[in-house]
Amino acid sequence: MLPTEDLFVHVYVLIHDLVLAGHVQIPARPGPPPACTDVELLAIAEVRHLLGRRSEAGFLAEVARDRGHLFPALPHQSEANRRTRWLWGAFEQLRITLAARLPEDDCQQVDTSALPVKHPSRVRGADQWTGPGNDLAARFGRDAAHAEWFYGFRLAVKTDLGSRVVRARAIVAAAVNEREVAADLLEAGPAPRDLLADKGFSGRAFAAAQAARGTAVLVPPGKKQRASVPPILLKVIAEWRNRIETTLSEITDRMELARHGAHTFEGLLTRTAATIAAHTLLLTCLAET
Repeated sequence: MLPTEDLFVHVYVLIHDLVLAGHVQIPARPGPPPACTDVELLAIAEVRHLLGRRSEAGFLAEVARDRGHLFPALPHQSEANRRTRWLWGAFEQLRITLAARLPEDDCQQVDTSALPVKHPSRVRGADQWTGPGNDLAARFGRDAAHAEWFYGFRLAVKTDLGSRVVRARAIVAAAVNEREVAADLLEAGPAPRDLLADKGFSGRAFAAAQAARGTAVLVPPGKKQRASVPPILLKVIAEWRNRIETTLSEITDRMELARHGAHTFEGLLTRTAATIAAHTLLLTCLAET
């Protein structure tokens, strides 16, 4: 990781160049241009996630205190938050543009991870946590990775096995048919030769549908099957599965998405797009060095 000031400069120049090239398009707003540009806010948000800082307000105050010479006209927290939500589409364009720098792997993985929005003990009936059109709402779900119940949504991702870069992602219901989610994610981009998934994605209909698209679905063997599988193959499967688990851990834990602090679905959508864009930026930079 670069020194913090160099990181700010690198990310700002990268985003600025992509905006000038038309790869990242920022929607126009009425009124005079703000003193702090949209590119500056995008860069600050990306660096915050790269550094794993949880508090948006705390990081903005830190930037004003320590990096004021780089960002001399920072807006107040409420304005910065409002404008950053407006830019959520730019974060997604940034992710797609950066991911396109790496060739797609012919072996990919799918998985989901919990995105809590409040502690289960604080749920008191219907709330404001609904997505567009009210067809997606926060619900209770089981977080198998931590063996606990949560209230919120799930983050579903499709990643390359080799580079681990996220090729497609979605925010879905907490209690969802994972095979249906995987089928939707696989519609984005060319069909991979192999798809590695955990046992929650196992199913004959799902495997047959993907085989018709030219994709072989590989899932870890069950308890009864493990005895007949060579130990070296079990080790390889475990190592491969650890790659997507590492990716989700980096996004939700190290980059703090699981403790996002959003108060609305729009805020969660923005933080998710910004975090995965930062993760993609990190992986592409590592691949190019």
